[in-house]
Amino acid sequence: MIFGRVKSLDAILATAEKKGLSRSLGAFQLTMLGVGAVIGTGIFVLTSEAAQKAGPGMMISFVIAGFVCAVAALCYSELASMVPVAGSAYTYTYAVMGELMAWMVGWALILEYAVGASAVAVGWSGYFVGLMKSAFGITIPAALAVGPSQGGMINLPAVIIAGLVTWLLIIGTTESARVNAVLVAIKVTALTLFIALTIPVIKQDEFIPFLPNGWGTIGVVGAASSIFFAYVGFDAVSTAAEETKNPQRNVPIGLIGSLLICTVFYLLVSAGAIGAIGAQPVRGLGGEILSPGTPELAQRCAQIVANGLTEPLACSKEALAHVLRSAGWVKVGNLIGLAAFIALPSVVLMMMFGQTRVFFVMARDGLLPAKLASVHPKYHTPHVVTVFTGVVVMIAAAFLPVGKLADYSNSGTLFAFAMVAIAVLVLRKTDPERHRPFRTPLIGLVAPLAIFGCLGLYVKLPLVAILVLPVWGLVGLVIYFGYSRRHSYVGRGITDVPELDAAAPPLPVPPLPGAPTPGDKQA
Repeated sequence: MIFGRVKSLDAILATAEKKGLSRSLGAFQLTMLGVGAVIGTGIFVLTSEAAQKAGPGMMISFVIAGFVCAVAALCYSELASMVPVAGSAYTYTYAVMGELMAWMVGWALILEYAVGASAVAVGWSGYFVGLMKSAFGITIPAALAVGPSQGGMINLPAVIIAGLVTWLLIIGTTESARVNAVLVAIKVTALTLFIALTIPVIKQDEFIPFLPNGWGTIGVVGAASSIFFAYVGFDAVSTAAEETKNPQRNVPIGLIGSLLICTVFYLLVSAGAIGAIGAQPVRGLGGEILSPGTPELAQRCAQIVANGLTEPLACSKEALAHVLRSAGWVKVGNLIGLAAFIALPSVVLMMMFGQTRVFFVMARDGLLPAKLASVHPKYHTPHVVTVFTGVVVMIAAAFLPVGKLADYSNSGTLFAFAMVAIAVLVLRKTDPERHRPFRTPLIGLVAPLAIFGCLGLYVKLPLVAILVLPVWGLVGLVIYFGYSRRHSYVGRGITDVPELDAAAPPLPVPPLPGAPTPGDKQA
């Protein structure tokens, strides 16, 4: 049963050809979509969390996380070029390991995309609050700026930005892509300016000690598990495969190209931040290690600032702007804050875009209610699932801190990435003759590295984040066996699923087993 109900690749491709999503995205646009999805809270905000865990050793953390993503991207590229349809890891798993495993991957992707979008919204809120105070002298009350765990009531700015992105996604994919291109240019310009200012003034002493907390969970590998979020989003490129011109060529270019661009930026930015003002972890009064996102760390940071000392990098909610202001470039720091304020919503947009497309494909497979796959008659976008996703993102962003949201998102992402690597290996054995426009090189080495790399980062997440995945998975199993298994088109023997068309009347839904048909007599 676990590996049953496989939806054939031929059926998936035939179904995709009937969809009304137009193929309009090229290699450059896909790469920019990937860069837009990747560069965001991870580097603009979570640099502070990485500093608290690893200190200057965060540079190694970026390399470790980037390497795991690179081998996963190679696996993604092979499957995305073979199966250029929406759905990402969910669709690939459905074609290789069956419906139950596909459901679990799709369910885990909610953690990656929806919870990840919430994390970015909270990260944007930190820059917004800092910008209002530094540039305009407006102090937003803590009650409206952070969630309960940080002494507030609700993160109102995060809720507002998530709502605005939801509205933008309903308007249409084309409009969203145009806005995204502008925002990507702003982010890249801001990071380039940051690098140009900080690299020339690097002080070697700031890199000593290089590994203040060692290699453990509160150390370099633990920081890599958190920093992994800085790379999350490159797989959103594959969710747009169904709207891509020549996907066999362009999807691999978009996946790997965006990852390489972002890795270079991350290493240069982290080196500049460390060398300019230092990145040593903040310790308690007794010298003890303080975990990121805890009340103890927040209290210690407040004590440092109250004593008139410069706020450490590990304490800042707007890391890059803080580095420049502390180094004497106050106005430029405000510009970086403004750039993050303007550009981070593009990451929220792309993560929510990925989430809605995964939900959309699951609904058209019958695993979720068909209403979720409804297409807006005017905008031709999946508006119902977009609104539902937006509400989930707003609720999570309102009450949880950015670090915890990022770790929860990572747990789902690591599971999905590992399943993709497994799917590539299995498909090489079960369907070796199928045409592969892109073949993962050294598959016997690359795929296992992706699998064990994801597992290694997962076990170094905080305990709560580790437990989120199995608990979330149990909830998903209840829904699957309570609803999805009975309604699945594949389970009911329907592999050529009729597609929804905004211009067409609603299509009849095949009856469930044992349900009366229109020709049956009424009781």
